[in-house]
Amino acid sequence: MLEYPQFDPVMLSIGPLELRWYGMMYVFGILSGWLLGRYRASKSWNRMTPKLMDDFITWAILGVVLGGRLGYVFFYNAAFYFSHPLKIFAVWEGGMSFHGGMLGVLVAIFLFARANAMTFVEVGDFVSPLVPPGLFFGRIGNFINAELWGRYTDLPWAMPFPGAGGLPRHPSQLYEAALEGLVLFIVVWWYSAKPRPRGCVGALFLLGYGCFRFLVEFAREPDRHLGFVALNWMSMGQILCLPMILFGLGWLFYSYRDAA
Repeated sequence: MLEYPQFDPVMLSIGPLELRWYGMMYVFGILSGWLLGRYRASKSWNRMTPKLMDDFITWAILGVVLGGRLGYVFFYNAAFYFSHPLKIFAVWEGGMSFHGGMLGVLVAIFLFARANAMTFVEVGDFVSPLVPPGLFFGRIGNFINAELWGRYTDLPWAMPFPGAGGLPRHPSQLYEAALEGLVLFIVVWWYSAKPRPRGCVGALFLLGYGCFRFLVEFAREPDRHLGFVALNWMSMGQILCLPMILFGLGWLFYSYRDAA
């Protein structure tokens, strides 16, 4: 069994102001997406340019933050937040949803594409390879915060997380950082290196993320206030991943079938 490193969640403190590692992970994720996007725009066959990427990142930030927070509120703890509406704005207490953030970014893509005479699918294909690095940093932030830990296990790399009852658990945040962040980035970036059928880069991202997240959920402790939400073994994360898997797989199948 490994010991959980006791991180100080505060990265820097200046008087009453605190800079937290969790917030900085979002900054690193956005910065990595922006820089990779500028690089991709300078090399890509896509109509996106570095200047357009500079404009898009603002739309993306709004989509991630608003969508991620509202997604957590509605998907994971609606009853609590409806009873305490001011708590919706207390983002420093944690509570962000990838699926909500994804919906927020999809709205941002739609609005940005319409404002710049581009298509939704075109922008989506361009943006998809830029997302996994942000997921990597986000999961590292979860690990530093000692949140979203895994289920009990006796594997040698298990560790007891603060607030988790002292039991050795899967470091599921690191599993997600590796699969949803590093592996998914390599796969989607490589796949997008040359022109593919319309919408297939985005479809591969949805399929890859959905499969990786669905798999890791078997090692991740379900939310205490939700537990298993279907069939006595499916978590909310797995339920939300099913449409991504089905849509990604279906789009890839029909696109390649039509191209054959």
